[in-house]
Amino acid sequence: MLFNSIHFAIFLPIVFILYWFLKGNLKLQNILLLVSSYFFYACWDWRFMFLLIFSTLLDYFTGIKIYDAANQKEKKFWLFLSIAINLGFLGVFKYYNFFASSFADALSLLGFKADFVSLQVLLPVGISFYTFHGLSYVLDLYKNKITPERNLINYSVFVSFFPLLVAGPIERATHLLPQILKKREFDYSKAVDGLRQILWGLFKKIVIADNCAEYANTIFNHSSDYSGSTLVLGALFFTFQIYCDFSGYSDIALGVARLFGIDLLRNFAFPYFSRDIAEFWRRWHISLSSWFKEYLYIPLGGSKGGTWMKIRNTFIIFLVSGFWHGANWTFIAWGTLNAIYFLPLLLTNRNRHNLETVAQGKFIPGIKDFLLMLFTFSLTVFAWIFFRANTIEHAINYIQGIFSLSIFSFPYIIEEGTGHQIFPYSLIALLIIFNMLEWQGRESQYAIARLGMGWKRPLRYAFYYTIIVAIFWFHGKEQQFIYFQF
Repeated sequence: MLFNSIHFAIFLPIVFILYWFLKGNLKLQNILLLVSSYFFYACWDWRFMFLLIFSTLLDYFTGIKIYDAANQKEKKFWLFLSIAINLGFLGVFKYYNFFASSFADALSLLGFKADFVSLQVLLPVGISFYTFHGLSYVLDLYKNKITPERNLINYSVFVSFFPLLVAGPIERATHLLPQILKKREFDYSKAVDGLRQILWGLFKKIVIADNCAEYANTIFNHSSDYSGSTLVLGALFFTFQIYCDFSGYSDIALGVARLFGIDLLRNFAFPYFSRDIAEFWRRWHISLSSWFKEYLYIPLGGSKGGTWMKIRNTFIIFLVSGFWHGANWTFIAWGTLNAIYFLPLLLTNRNRHNLETVAQGKFIPGIKDFLLMLFTFSLTVFAWIFFRANTIEHAINYIQGIFSLSIFSFPYIIEEGTGHQIFPYSLIALLIIFNMLEWQGRESQYAIARLGMGWKRPLRYAFYYTIIVAIFWFHGKEQQFIYFQF
């Protein structure tokens, strides 16, 4: 059930009305959220419901065992059991074929013929996200940051709350569980703000991401047929596709949760306006970056050790981040490249610069900030080529195609079906308008959070209706959210 589908447009109002009809009865509200979340997940593939439920029960019971353990040795046993089983399932479903084929390829390079048995299984949607939800819970229990939730319904809602179930944000028990445990009052202003964020998320997904996807797919899938200038255009289209696709999902998720009186962790903070890679990673997929920082980077020693430890930990965190996204060497290359980008900042102690919003309180950035943003954005676009490419060889050939004399030619795209050469003027115009709106709203939680608040009501409503019309008028071919595959 996609957020941008008619099915969800029917599902959400029904759950919303029933939920607030039960106002004052927290137990029934949470039961409704759990049933609705399981129905939402079953709409993808009911066969994987057992995996979600098993993962939930595993961490629920091991969490209690960790808290009730008589000594540290027993606590560690239950913690490692939870981690091992969770990562074991993740490894089988997501990484088995990758490791098996890579091992076979390595043996063949040594002159040994090796056949491997591949698992013909679908990747359960959202497995990386709800696995990390559960892991954060047991790790926080082990660290004595929280006490176990002994009500199975409440804990299950924490793991499977439908807005964040399949693509995050990755929540912490310290943040979400307290909201599930307390009575929630309907807040009209919060609900309206949620609807506004949903609207902006739909615009980003349907108008920007889906249209960019059509051209990015055409160019990447036939990259050998295009000039360097067109390949640059394809990389730019994918850059905005993945941002608007994923941040659009996050906007919708946060907006939907707000309708139910729940605040989720912010996942994006205008990352393409970053002035260095460290700032970019503080603003991109914030819930994942902070998860790795809290549960992996800091336990490894963070940046407190010597130079070698700093280098080691930086590469570990980025390699794991890349590998989390998928079982392909392209993701590992993407993570490695970002580690290389990040390392000079860390070693020169400049990774904590640029903590404030760029050009705060100003209409336009200064020349220095503009050039820094342009440089950081260029590095990011280059790295996304590896993320999007099918193989390392595909990425290298794509990059070689860019750095050729044909980069000075005028870009064009071959229209599928007709074979005509076209240039997407309307999409370029939409991207310019989109970036202008993002820029003006960069100090808010999302681009249009405060836009028009001082306008008269007819003008403000006209702006929202314009976005709605644009969604229906400029909608591209429906595309699944990219991060569903992770």
